[in-house]
Amino acid sequence: MKIKNYTTTLGVVLLAAYFVQYFLKIEWLALQELQLQENYKRWSGLGVALLIVFQWLLTLSRVVKKFRQSAMKMVVLHKWMGALSPVLFYIHSTKLGFGYLALLSYLFFANALLGYINLDVIKSKGDLLFKGWMIFHVAFSIIISILMCFHITMVFYYK
Repeated sequence: MKIKNYTTTLGVVLLAAYFVQYFLKIEWLALQELQLQENYKRWSGLGVALLIVFQWLLTLSRVVKKFRQSAMKMVVLHKWMGALSPVLFYIHSTKLGFGYLALLSYLFFANALLGYINLDVIKSKGDLLFKGWMIFHVAFSIIISILMCFHITMVFYYK
């Protein structure tokens, strides 16, 4: 069987790798020491925040008429960035956090998984399935964006 959807395969492998290291407590001490430094946390957090903002460009390319011609290119970029998102998350944090950070982490990874199992993968063009998938993916994205803004506010407010 030829693998056609490289982004799905890569994303699932990277997501699985994140959780394998998390549950088996595989530690990369040099990275964890970096993650304790305030400047590193802020710059790596900026990377994750920019990833989340970038992912919204797909919506912009579909909604704003003058950007519609680039919508298909944005779909490809959206999928590749989503596939690589566990790496950016890992660079920022090897742990899932507690409280609202745990919720943010769970939703981030659940939404990534939902993105990997997109309509190209399940090969169904059923209207109900498409609408349900899209509602959950966008709803999770909105909640993630709100929690990200809350997290950024808390990080800088409680400096």
